[in-house]
Amino acid sequence: MRKILFPRAEPHEYVAAWGARLALALFSALPLDQASAFGGWLARRLGPRLGVHKHAARNIARALPELTAVQQQAVLSGMWDNLGRVMAEYAHLDDLGAEIAARTDRVEVIGTEHVDAILAAGRPTIFFSAHYGNWELLGLVATRYGLPLVQVYRAANNPLTEELLQGLRSAVGGRLVPKGMQAARELIKALKQNESLAMLVDQKLSTGIAVPFFGRDAMTAPAIAELALRAGCPVVPAYVERLNGARFRVTVEAPIRLEDTGERERDVYNAMLRVNQTIEGWIRARPDHWFWVHRRWPKD
Repeated sequence: MRKILFPRAEPHEYVAAWGARLALALFSALPLDQASAFGGWLARRLGPRLGVHKHAARNIARALPELTAVQQQAVLSGMWDNLGRVMAEYAHLDDLGAEIAARTDRVEVIGTEHVDAILAAGRPTIFFSAHYGNWELLGLVATRYGLPLVQVYRAANNPLTEELLQGLRSAVGGRLVPKGMQAARELIKALKQNESLAMLVDQKLSTGIAVPFFGRDAMTAPAIAELALRAGCPVVPAYVERLNGARFRVTVEAPIRLEDTGERERDVYNAMLRVNQTIEGWIRARPDHWFWVHRRWPKD
């Protein structure tokens, strides 16, 4: 009999992972729309009981002081609703992929002309986005258009949860590369092989560079700018909006022109400033879509 190997984990990690498996089994048993609605309902009720709730509320108040207390509370509630829906929708990535392939009205795509231009040029491209709306749909849409992406991701701390997520993400297509020292070599190799990349660039990197984000310096990963300047390839913003329940709009924007003056440190900073400003614009338009629980700024 073949010996089955499981990732090594602590007892509490087994409990968390099995809890996630049970939740996903429940979401899988429900149709997509009902699963999404139930996930949102559940998160709106459980989220405020978590320790990160107060942190998210503080982030919203600092970043969006122009909003009233009632409006800030609505953003917070909407954030939990979106996150709960995203978690439930993980169980239906296959279904979402099938609907995208069939071109139903489940997922609207804007900016396809930019994708067509990228395919026609035959050059590698770096797409960037944020933990905004249901960010997992970007890979599904890219695959539908014949552009499977090499996607950079942050591995879950819990190895059992990571194993589960990898299984679910297999529906997205493309290739996954975990963040770390090995990732840089993998990404450089991918660009040389004419592959396109996708990166979520809205999270804190302690070893990154300080770049303004909502008026405060935030430690920002400079990899997207360094890779684009090195390879001379375009950088394309793309994001996912939740329209109503489990219906979405994916927007691919025009490429950002990166200035290459030869002063690499300044060029990287200016590029990442434009990236942060782009993401900030998305968040200001739909603040309930973003992942406010993340410790994005120093001293948070």
